[in-house]
Amino acid sequence: MSSSEPTLIVVMITMPEVNQAHSIAKILVEEKLAACVQVMPSMTSTYMWQGELCQESEHLVLIKTLQANYEALSSRLRSLHPYETPEVIAIPVIAVDRDYLNWVINQP
Repeated sequence: MSSSEPTLIVVMITMPEVNQAHSIAKILVEEKLAACVQVMPSMTSTYMWQGELCQESEHLVLIKTLQANYEALSSRLRSLHPYETPEVIAIPVIAVDRDYLNWVINQP
């Protein structure tokens, strides 16, 4: 990848309900904020929230998009997400197949 071309990122979020995750996935793709969204099977998250240890079943959602879309995507996720403080983590892609990157760039 050259520094002049768009940068692919993978954004991770977690969702408590699989149906919510699928609904949000459809919205993000339809609104062209994401090229592809994958909803992973159930997992258990362990974390502290408001001074209490929590263990909850959640679904990991992986969102493939361009870095230029991050602010709009993050804002949209916060408006749709049921959590008070949703996990929204963007990871830069350091290498990507050229054809896949072109597909992401050229989403209508």
